[in-house]
Amino acid sequence: MFKTLTVSVKFGRMKKVSFAEFGGPDVLRLIDAEEPHAGPGRIRIAVRAAGVNPVDWRIREGQKLGAHPIELPSGVGLDAAGVVDEVGEGVEGVEVGDHVFGEGSSTYAEFAVLSAWARMPEGLTFDEAAGYPSVVETALRIIREVGVRSGQTLLVSGASGGVGSAVLQIARDRGITVIGTAGAANQDYLRSLGALATTYGEGWVERVRRLGRVDAALDLAGSGVIRELVGLTGSPQKVVSIADLGAPELGVRFSGVAGSVPDALAEAARLISRGRLHIPVEKAYALADAAAAHADSRAGHTRGRRVIIV
Repeated sequence: MFKTLTVSVKFGRMKKVSFAEFGGPDVLRLIDAEEPHAGPGRIRIAVRAAGVNPVDWRIREGQKLGAHPIELPSGVGLDAAGVVDEVGEGVEGVEVGDHVFGEGSSTYAEFAVLSAWARMPEGLTFDEAAGYPSVVETALRIIREVGVRSGQTLLVSGASGGVGSAVLQIARDRGITVIGTAGAANQDYLRSLGALATTYGEGWVERVRRLGRVDAALDLAGSGVIRELVGLTGSPQKVVSIADLGAPELGVRFSGVAGSVPDALAEAARLISRGRLHIPVEKAYALADAAAAHADSRAGHTRGRRVIIV
C-alpha cells in the first residue's frame, strides 16, 4: 500500500496536538498518538513545519464553517511542509525523500497525511513553505469569487495577514490595483507589496474614497465592516468575506469552503519561483506552544504568517 523510508524508532507512536472538546486555546493538548499512514492517493510526510490558520482556531471553537462535522477528539491543522516518507497506492510523481508542502489533516504533529501537495520551490525553507497552502488557495478562490479583473481596483479590509499578503501579490501580478487597510504599524508593509495603504478606524471609509474608486472588496478580518464595503462597491455581490459569519444576512457571500487545492499549490509554486510571491513568517512556535499560536492568531495584527516548527 505504501513505501516507507525508515522504521520509526517510536514504534508507531508520535506527538500531536489534539482537542477533546470545543473551547478556547486551553483545550489543546500535546498527546502521544498512533502514527497515521498514507492510504490510496495520499502521501505521508515527516512534518517539519505546520501552518497556523484562522480556520484552525475557528474549528477548535466549534464554529460552523460549512465543512464536514468535526468528530472529537480531533487533531489540529491543515497545512504542512516536510519530507515524504510514505507514498500511497496510485500516487505518481513523488518519491520518498522529496521535500513537499501541501494540505491534509492533523498537521500539528510529527507525521501527517497529505491529500494535496507540490514540490517545494528551490530556496524555500520548511517554515516558509508551511505558510502557503491554505492562504494561497483562499486568495485565489476569493479573487475569483469577487470577480475583480485587470484594470480594476480591489479593496482588502485586513490586508496584512497571510491571506491578505497573498491577495495583494496575486492581484498585482494580474494587473489589479489594490487598496489595503491595516494597522498603523503595517502601512509600510502593505506598500512594499504594491498596495495603496490606509489605516482602519474612524474615518477609514473617507480615506479609502480619497485613494480611488472601489470595484470590489474583500473582508479578511471580520471587523464589522460589511455595510461599509457594500457602500463603497455599490453592491453586496461585489463583496466577499472569509471572516464574518453574519455576512450573508447583508447579501454578501461568506466563502469558507476550499476550492482546488492542487491547482492552488501549483500556482503558489509558480509565483514563488518567479519571485512574485513571498509571505514572511512573523513568528514560529513549538508543538507544545500551539495554544499560544492560536491565541496570537485570534488576536490578529499579524504581518504575514505564523507557523509551528516540529
